[in-house]
Amino acid sequence: MTTMTIAKAINEGLRATLDNNPRALLMGEDIGALGGVYRVTDGLLAEFGADRVVDTPLAESGIIGTAIGLALRGYLPVCEIQFDGFVFPGFNQITTQLAKMHARSNGSLTVPVVVRIPYGGGIGSIEHHSESPEALFAHTAGLRIITPSNAHDAYWMTRQAVECQDPVIVFEPKRRYWLKGEVDSDSPGASADPFKAHVLREGTDATVVAYGPLVPVALAAADAAAEDGHSIEVIDLRSISPIDFDTVTASAKKTGRLVVAHEAPTFGGIGGEIAARISERVFHSLEAPVIRVGGFHMPYPVAKVEEDYLPDIDRILEALERSLAY
Repeated sequence: MTTMTIAKAINEGLRATLDNNPRALLMGEDIGALGGVYRVTDGLLAEFGADRVVDTPLAESGIIGTAIGLALRGYLPVCEIQFDGFVFPGFNQITTQLAKMHARSNGSLTVPVVVRIPYGGGIGSIEHHSESPEALFAHTAGLRIITPSNAHDAYWMTRQAVECQDPVIVFEPKRRYWLKGEVDSDSPGASADPFKAHVLREGTDATVVAYGPLVPVALAAADAAAEDGHSIEVIDLRSISPIDFDTVTASAKKTGRLVVAHEAPTFGGIGGEIAARISERVFHSLEAPVIRVGGFHMPYPVAKVEEDYLPDIDRILEALERSLAY
């Protein structure tokens, strides 16, 4: 076991991928000599060369389109989108080509492209640098979407994404890049299946489901609720598409109450899909409506007020209080 930040864990996951598979290569803006804006790819150019750590032009559609062609020729391209809000020039390629080519070819073609996207706010930046667009991609069939909340998952999800034959988008919570944790690079352990949710904290009174950057906030809210005598179960969703509804269903059936929290706006967000599915599955076991906590339905605000926009411990606790009041 080694202690490292999430950013370092991703770096080590990419290094292991390049080292173990000669068909793998990295592509992205400033990922080579600079090592990426967040230095996630630092040192990889020197180790593997410019043919495998490729600095691309500032053209996301070109990055994704080139990756699709490379994948069809047998390569395993890993694309970095520099910021979440920069992905939209490549949105057409991702949703109309990458996501559909396997089905369009009746299963004869695979396009194992990985798209890494730093996402979320909390870094004191502006719009286009602090977006949470995961629901836009989750609505598109043919994509797998995962998001780590800790260093161990970050390491193994990076490697597992490349090994998957389907296109995979890895949303990396940028404000958690410097969060440290233990990484076992020899065995994924419970993280062997990247598409399965993890129960991080057992509880009996209510369940909080979160993913990516809000997992530490959900755990802190559960700690605060415990001081008032409430036992809160916390689930790290980990996979946004597919969603492990079985784990969430079992927890909601046990506790009778469910709060879903994410940074993205609640309107049209992943929380709405979870609320609908759980209401259908265990309606008669619920003691309260499923409550969603998220960002507001507005463009991402300026840095001065982003803390008012981002869901925090108090907003999750307020949702828990409303749920427990039923």
